[in-house]
Amino acid sequence: MNYTQLKTAIESYVENNFDSTDINLFITQAEQRIFNTVQIANLRKNVTGSLSADNQYLTLPDDWLDTFSLAVLDSSSNYSYLVNKDVNFVREAYPVVASNKGLPQYYALFDDTTLILGPTPDSNYTMELHYYYYPESITTASSGTSWLGDNFDSVLLYGSILEAYIFMKGEPDVMAEYQKRYDAALAMLKQLAEYKNRNDSYRAGQGRRAVV
Repeated sequence: MNYTQLKTAIESYVENNFDSTDINLFITQAEQRIFNTVQIANLRKNVTGSLSADNQYLTLPDDWLDTFSLAVLDSSSNYSYLVNKDVNFVREAYPVVASNKGLPQYYALFDDTTLILGPTPDSNYTMELHYYYYPESITTASSGTSWLGDNFDSVLLYGSILEAYIFMKGEPDVMAEYQKRYDAALAMLKQLAEYKNRNDSYRAGQGRRAVV
């Protein structure tokens, strides 16, 4: 489902026409709710960069939302995954930057754009960061498409309809039905993203649900 199809469907379901500002807000609010409810493995990024000797800070990408993993590669290209801690742990464990140097073992969120590392790198290292981010909204994508629209349009549709119907102050019984359909679509997305995409049937078996 592309943007035009999504817009038409929302207006058809709620029997109302909206200006582009309102309908784009409904869609982006739905996208944000979905991305913060389900950990979608397909919507992770990874980047490589450099850690500088004597610099205990690492600047995060502009679109960083949350860290999945952070690894440092030593001179032999061996991966060493850092452990996430609080800033106070790093400060207390490595209080003197000049004398507490080595291959970093820990990281902490220092502020909204920076990580702090401990110990401070004693050399220049390559790092590899896997992270979650907000993908471009279907409302602004030049192609008019998105991963959700292409692969799981039901959850995007019902999420957007809910936002539109709340805006309209719609009838509670109809709202409850839209909520039920959204919840069902969200459950299917979670089954895909948080079970099927993270396991295989050979080792983990197939997912089962209790039959009532």
